[in-house]
Amino acid sequence: MAPTADPDAVRDYYDRVDAEEYERLFDLFADDVVYERPGQADLDGMAEFRTFYLEDRPLDEGEHEVHSLTVDGDTVAVRGTFRGVQGDDRVEFGFADFHRFDGDGKIAKRWTYTDRDTV
Repeated sequence: MAPTADPDAVRDYYDRVDAEEYERLFDLFADDVVYERPGQADLDGMAEFRTFYLEDRPLDEGEHEVHSLTVDGDTVAVRGTFRGVQGDDRVEFGFADFHRFDGDGKIAKRWTYTDRDTV
C-alpha cells in the first residue's frame, strides 16, 4: 500500500481547531477514528470525537505553533507549542501529536502527548 500520510491535512487540523471550525475539522477524520490521550479514556468513533470537541474539550481557546512535522509512511508526527486558555488560566505547553491515516486519506488514529499533567 502506498503511503497515505497527508501533512497538509495535519496543518489544516491545527488551523481548524484554532479557528474553532469543528465541522470542517471533522471532515479530516475517519468515522471510526480513535483518539488516545495518556491518562484519559480513549475517544472511540466519530460520535465520541465530536462530543469531545463540541462539548468536553478543556481548552477554551488558543493557538498551536508547529515547530516540526515529520512524515513516515501513513503517519505524520508533529512537535509544537500550544498557547491559550484553560478555564480561568492562561496556559502554554509543549505537545507531540501523531496522526495515522487510512487508505482513504482520512486521519484514523490520533495520539497526543503534552508536557503538562492535565489538559
